[in-house]
Amino acid sequence: MPDIKYAQTEAVDKGSLKVEVLTNRTRRPIEGARITISYSGDPDSTVEEVSADDSGMSEKLTLDAPPLEYSMEPSENQPFAQYTVKVTAPGYRPVSISGVQVFSEQLALQQVRMAEENEEENQIDSIVIPVNTLFGNFPAKIAESEIKPVSDSGEIVLSKVVIPEFVVVHDGPPSDPNAANYYVRYRDYIKNVASSEIYSTWPDSTLRANILAIMSFTLNRVYTEWYRNKGYNFTITTSTAFDQKFVYGRNIFQSISDVVDEMFQNYLSRPNVRQPILTQYCDGQRVTCSNWLSQWGSKYLGDQNYETIEILRYYYGDNMFINTAEEISGIPASWPRYNLEVGAAGDKVRQIQEQLARISQAYPAIPTITPDGIYGEATRAAVEKFQSIFGLPVTGVVDYRTWYKISEIYVAVTRIAELV
Repeated sequence: MPDIKYAQTEAVDKGSLKVEVLTNRTRRPIEGARITISYSGDPDSTVEEVSADDSGMSEKLTLDAPPLEYSMEPSENQPFAQYTVKVTAPGYRPVSISGVQVFSEQLALQQVRMAEENEEENQIDSIVIPVNTLFGNFPAKIAESEIKPVSDSGEIVLSKVVIPEFVVVHDGPPSDPNAANYYVRYRDYIKNVASSEIYSTWPDSTLRANILAIMSFTLNRVYTEWYRNKGYNFTITTSTAFDQKFVYGRNIFQSISDVVDEMFQNYLSRPNVRQPILTQYCDGQRVTCSNWLSQWGSKYLGDQNYETIEILRYYYGDNMFINTAEEISGIPASWPRYNLEVGAAGDKVRQIQEQLARISQAYPAIPTITPDGIYGEATRAAVEKFQSIFGLPVTGVVDYRTWYKISEIYVAVTRIAELV
């Protein structure tokens, strides 16, 4: 791990961190869990010690971070501070996560899963997060065709693009039979990769362009069953030589999470090509690549107020388009394409009320409501509390992002067991 001096002596700015503590199997919040924050590499340097509230959340903690400009240009100066998060709770195994990254002016989000002391299911209790791929040394991507041939027998198994509920992530190169496989929710996977490969401080249009490239690459692997057709039992790997960098247990960033929640149905396509495009990219500094997106180059275009599609077409050509998947797996129902707010009524309102009522059993801070199909003040209050807990704009309105976040949490808390 790089020298902690970046977190201690060059931390002239401030970032923030929120920690969420959940049970490993059922994703229920653990009230009262004790959260200790220290500098990575110096376990005696406790900087914060707090308890999780009844929603399993810590308060937003303000922490030292290196200067913002370190993340705006390629540099030998580490642009993020690294902290260790240790969590204890009665009846649960302690968890330690080191290398949690905090950038200037950014909110980092660290989820912690805790296994019960007598739980037999395999759970990693000590996690070390490597540095961002822009700062560390990682293998360059091995070039592939961006469109997979459809004439090969068995190559394409889906008739339409579907957003999967889970992807199976192989934690190593494809040929490593001993690497672990993780079942990861699709949106969580995209947020993890983006937080591992780009800087959350970058312009919004740059974040969106890079996240679209990450999503399209992933959906190409899903759509073509790329690895399963080669005899493997996973969707994608964590090797940057073959795929994208996923880090089990790492923190993500609010700015990246917001973009993914707004765009997770999207991918990149070309005319008359059914499959999502395998949108490859490189950092543009240590590794250069023609006809692929340059991560640093996309940052500079964002600085020049290029829009998202303009950045993408600058690298991939003018016939690249943003498309929308026809189907989302693992949700009770799709967003009705209109907002639900006070005065609305009908089956969609009742469905949201039923989901919120079930969620409130796990998150008691959410007011209990009676599903009656009428969006009144009680429903608005429950929605507002849900939004405040899960980092959404507190509007009391069920918009696209809120609808799918309610669906995600509802599915999680109603499952008997949670795949990790």
